Amino acid sequence: MKKLLLLSVVFLLLIACNTKKQVEIAVNSGNYDRAINTALDKLRKNKDKKRNYDYIIMLQDAYYKVAERDLETIKHLKKDNNPETFRNIYELYLDLDARQEAIKPILPLNINGKNIPFTFNDYSNDIIGSKTQLADYLYEKGLDLLESDDKHIIRQAHSELSYLDRISPNYENTRDLLAEAHERGKDHILVSVHNDTQQVIPQRLEVELLNFDTYGLNKFWSEYHANKVPNLNYDYAMHLNLKQIDVSPERVNQREFLREKEVVDGWEYEKDSNGNVVKDSLGNDIKFEKIIKVRGRLYETIQTKTAEVIADVVYIDTQNNQPIDTFTIDSGFVFEHIFARYKGDKRALIKNDRQLLNKRRLPFPSNEQMVFDTGEDLKLQLKNIINSYAVR
Repeated sequence: MKKLLLLSVVFLLLIACNTKKQVEIAVNSGNYDRAINTALDKLRKNKDKKRNYDYIIMLQDAYYKVAERDLETIKHLKKDNNPETFRNIYELYLDLDARQEAIKPILPLNINGKNIPFTFNDYSNDIIGSKTQLADYLYEKGLDLLESDDKHIIRQAHSELSYLDRISPNYENTRDLLAEAHERGKDHILVSVHNDTQQVIPQRLEVELLNFDTYGLNKFWSEYHANKVPNLNYDYAMHLNLKQIDVSPERVNQREFLREKEVVDGWEYEKDSNGNVVKDSLGNDIKFEKIIKVRGRLYETIQTKTAEVIADVVYIDTQNNQPIDTFTIDSGFVFEHIFARYKGDKRALIKNDRQLLNKRRLPFPSNEQMVFDTGEDLKLQLKNIINSYAVR
């Protein structure tokens, strides 16, 4: 027990030493935020423990070094006076302030009774000033980008305006511009089903395939329509071309199984060599279970019928009416029903056999129903194609 306890202590010390080494490496390699976060995690648990004094020193070292680096970076960016750097400046000020706020709750920090100082600055005016400058720039940039008819540029405008709305909610008419950018940046895709099988398909199958509410689609920049909207210019068309439908004959197969099992069949008295019943120490007759082997035959019937639908999904660029991609879908549905009857001793049957005895023959589904039932798998595959494929 003592040896196990000693090993546990040694293991914990090794972990502590390794963590301190990682913080030291992070500071020396310029990964100051990692060093600060690790040190803070340790000090929040117990800042007065002597073994954590090293974390206090490393925290102070990393804090001053990263603050000096960020302020120097801001200084250079301001000299450059490039509007594209406004976001970097704003976020650097946020980082400077966030580090201070993370450290304040654990202060004061002491080593052997001596206070370890941390100097904090008020960055509120810098944050407000840089945010105002950034917001003005993002708003104007968004307006400029929205002058384009290129959907990719319009989506970039949406990205810039989204960031603006996060830092300055409802700035000017940003929400209206976001709605405009979203609507103009979307790809509108018209979906249709074409039956090239020379066979009649259930009308409800076509309805189900075009019921996009059941697909759970959540593509921000793609909108699928089953019915054409007047005066809407579609970017793409997606044709689901049903190429082949195969429905198998109704099949009934039978299998026979021999079951054997040893079971208890009553009991018998134990007798001595003279044929007298043997008694136990209390004078009671001794009896034992009678084991016999029983047999039975299980006649299992399997009803099967299958349907297969092969289709192509074709994406078409409606601007030039040219196909841009094609996918093949092979969808199937299997109807299978098993029931059974038996002859012989029912006790020989296993659990699964008994369950089959409770079932009866079912009517086979019609060909139309079989084809319709393939629709669930067909929809799943179509959904996967839609979710994984991004038209450009």
